[in-house]
Amino acid sequence: EVQLVESGGGLVQAGGSLTLSCGTSGFTFDDWVIVWYRQAPGKQRELVAIATSDGRTNYADSVKGRFTISRDNAKNTVHLQMSSLKPEDTALYYCYLSHGMVYWGKGTQVTVSS
Repeated sequence: EVQLVESGGGLVQAGGSLTLSCGTSGFTFDDWVIVWYRQAPGKQRELVAIATSDGRTNYADSVKGRFTISRDNAKNTVHLQMSSLKPEDTALYYCYLSHGMVYWGKGTQVTVSS
């Protein structure tokens, strides 16, 4: 059974940093696309960052230069390093996996205070 578990969310002041992790299990970590999405209350879900198993990454314009997505193949984990956080980054952050089928994690809350 494929599972995604997000961790690392929390409360941080504006300008601070957090690192989110998307731990995966139940599949071979060799051909995949992992996406971090976020959704703030009353707003549509937003794509934040993408990583692929062949090393490609991409980011939403709103986070470019502040967020970095990276992978740890040894731990089957994808991280999202977030810095220079802004109150508008406050959201529930979800991990999405495409590996034949698609899978979603339950999310981790990030709250940035001003």
